Amino acid sequence: MKITDHIKNSPEKTIFSFEILPPLKGQNIQSIFDAIDPLMEYDPKFIDVTYHREEYDYIEREDGLLEKRVVRKRPGTVGICAAIQNKYHVDAVPHILCGGFTREDTENFLIEVDFLGIQNVVALRGDAVKTETYFKPEKNGHIYAKDLVEQIAQMNKGKYLDETLQNSSCTNFNIGVSGYPEKHMEAASFQQDLYHLKKKVEAGADYIITQMFFDNSKYYEFVDNCRAAGITVPIIPGIKPLVTKSQLSMIPHRFSVDLPNDLVIAIAKSKDNKEAKEIGIEWCIEQSKDLIKNNAPVLHYYSMGKSANLERVLKEVF
Repeated sequence: MKITDHIKNSPEKTIFSFEILPPLKGQNIQSIFDAIDPLMEYDPKFIDVTYHREEYDYIEREDGLLEKRVVRKRPGTVGICAAIQNKYHVDAVPHILCGGFTREDTENFLIEVDFLGIQNVVALRGDAVKTETYFKPEKNGHIYAKDLVEQIAQMNKGKYLDETLQNSSCTNFNIGVSGYPEKHMEAASFQQDLYHLKKKVEAGADYIITQMFFDNSKYYEFVDNCRAAGITVPIIPGIKPLVTKSQLSMIPHRFSVDLPNDLVIAIAKSKDNKEAKEIGIEWCIEQSKDLIKNNAPVLHYYSMGKSANLERVLKEVF
């Protein structure tokens, strides 16, 4: 089922979903099942599966020179999505990136997931690889998520890269994109970021999932600004529990988000990570309850594969 249909089918009830990462190369899919199993009793409507592009690594050869090597640490996005839908009968939503994909790669990826009966995708630009200071698209790839959305929307109309194809089948993807209540770290201003978000929606995006935030007022203000700008698609809040003291500095730096002062003070005063986790989980529970009270359509949790922390939240909220 499409994400927007899940939302339409629950007009008076907030539903929930979560995101998982593929396991590191060399691990098996049982680790994914072990993470999902405890959460199924709370009835997730969909599960996002992240995509991780190839990276570059350097190894020292016997002659002392460095050799550049291409590595992919977390493969398996499409296979995991197929396994989730087969085992749990829950909609799996693969992420697809601009980074690492040519337009042909994108088309082939979408054909594969369409054949698997997957109806939803999240279209993202993706980050620069660690060895580059800024994002660089593949040759004949997309530089902006808007253009990726447009290609998916064209396939939904039966329009492929090869214009000589006849009687082409239409795909049927519900397209999700990211939104940033505290603006994307590369955007010059919030208004510029909002402008680009609207362009993604105009290109064919059906719903928005936000970057994580820890202050619900940031989400409510973001929704108001989107509506004022003419963006009418569902806006799904993305949240996660903060569970270690080190995340006080890591999360703002990595994701360019602010942490509320009350949360910062409480975790900074905690004597260890066990106490910090209790504070972070309780904060996430209260966040979730407030979002439900204010009619958020879906609560989307960034689990990072830590289902025990999320299970604690869900037990109190759902």
